[in-house]
Amino acid sequence: MWRSLASNALTVLAVVLFLGAGVILWGQSQYSAEGPLDTAICLRVERGSNMTRVSKDLEEQGAVVSGTIFRLGAEYTDKSNQLKAGSFLVREGSSMSDIVDQVTRGGASTCGTEIVYRIGVTRTTALVRELDPATLEYVERADFDFSEGEVPETYVKKRAERDTRYRIAMAEGVTTAQVVQALEEIDVLSGEVAKRPLEGMLAPDSYEVRDGADRAALLAQMVEKQTLRINAAWESRQPDVPLADPEEMLILASIIEKETGVPEERRQVASVFTNRLNRGMRLQTDPTVIYGLTKGEYVLGRGLRQSELRKITPWNTYVIEGLPPTPIANPGLASLEAAVNPDESEYVFFVADGTGGHAFAETLEEHNRNVVKWREIEAERKKNSGN
Repeated sequence: MWRSLASNALTVLAVVLFLGAGVILWGQSQYSAEGPLDTAICLRVERGSNMTRVSKDLEEQGAVVSGTIFRLGAEYTDKSNQLKAGSFLVREGSSMSDIVDQVTRGGASTCGTEIVYRIGVTRTTALVRELDPATLEYVERADFDFSEGEVPETYVKKRAERDTRYRIAMAEGVTTAQVVQALEEIDVLSGEVAKRPLEGMLAPDSYEVRDGADRAALLAQMVEKQTLRINAAWESRQPDVPLADPEEMLILASIIEKETGVPEERRQVASVFTNRLNRGMRLQTDPTVIYGLTKGEYVLGRGLRQSELRKITPWNTYVIEGLPPTPIANPGLASLEAAVNPDESEYVFFVADGTGGHAFAETLEEHNRNVVKWREIEAERKKNSGN
């Protein structure tokens, strides 16, 4: 009898162990299998949250087949205590294993709200936007001039959320004084700027920052990136460019940057100035005259007067020979490359053509005809505007 009971008990135990092993294998397969999501979602993990709350949120959004398996899988892989706060893009079909890896890996949020501070030539604006996980496109929530003082409620609300991401976007052609002034106005940053970087030494680019990031440290990052770009561009220069060193390249690149907003024209504009330098002609470029008046600290906001074109300053290329003593703005990489790799041309003149670009000329006669056309366009525009 006892032998029979013992035999039956062993059989039951074997069945239980077999079933248990099967359940574990099934759970493991479910944990690693493709998930039920057919549209991506943005999963927000609050600071101080835990895997239980996250699993419930995922169940409610239809991202996992079982919150229990999700939690057990996180525990089995020793990741339950590694949960990070933030907003995470969970793509369609993501497995529970993938999601656990996402929310425990750390790093920057991959969806949710982003505030972009855009430092432009004439103003600084702030764009509040959110990533739509269904389309993977940003939806604008607010866009305003940050320097005007008043900010929309949406901005205030999103600034208070811990997982909001921040980015500083600096445009090409902005002066160092403008950048420093803008950074001092942007409230997500902290710290003082004891010394303004040299003109031209800030790399126009997009920089991700954290709330409370140090202004001086951000400027140092910009200088470091621009230094790398300058070195790379100088190494790639044509052997016969009339530039003595990287500093002269930077000066010429800043002039190119201010003269054209059309990317395809940069090398053409560079060829004009290269030809003028080779022929001993004055550069005669308005942006350098403007810099001599403003030192890059404000926007002139009007056309140049004849007296200003004749005024002697170190930057007035209508009266000085060769390049001015310093850059007149912070050029982007494309303008740096154009300065030392200009197009091959005989152009020595250019003037606006009314389309946003320029008409180029090899002779003064041809240039004068282009100027007449531009004056006609200007007159027609004034007539249509009623001025």
